[in-house]
Amino acid sequence: MALNEYKPQKLYYSIKEVAEMFGLNESTLRYWETEFPFLRPKTSGPAKVRQYQEKDIEQIKLIHNLVKVRGFKLAAAKKIINSNRQGADKTADVLSRLISVRNELQALKKHLDYLQ
Repeated sequence: MALNEYKPQKLYYSIKEVAEMFGLNESTLRYWETEFPFLRPKTSGPAKVRQYQEKDIEQIKLIHNLVKVRGFKLAAAKKIINSNRQGADKTADVLSRLISVRNELQALKKHLDYLQ
């Protein structure tokens, strides 16, 4: 499943909004929070409502890339992140850009097919 593109518009996002950005269930995000100690969104109020910031979304993008896009198991994703954090970040960025370019090319192709 491809990552839904989003534009940063506000400081905090709800768990529902973040789940929709990545095409995930809210329970998946909660589970990832237990598995990846660096993923800790801010919580507020007595109900402990999660508030995700851009830095949290970047962390989720990295995990999503490794687990959902590239197909690694959670243990392997943790190992990759712990052993080579910068490499994993760069790979996630490159993959995100490639997906964006692919989507743009597909849109151009549709437009060209329509013109013919």
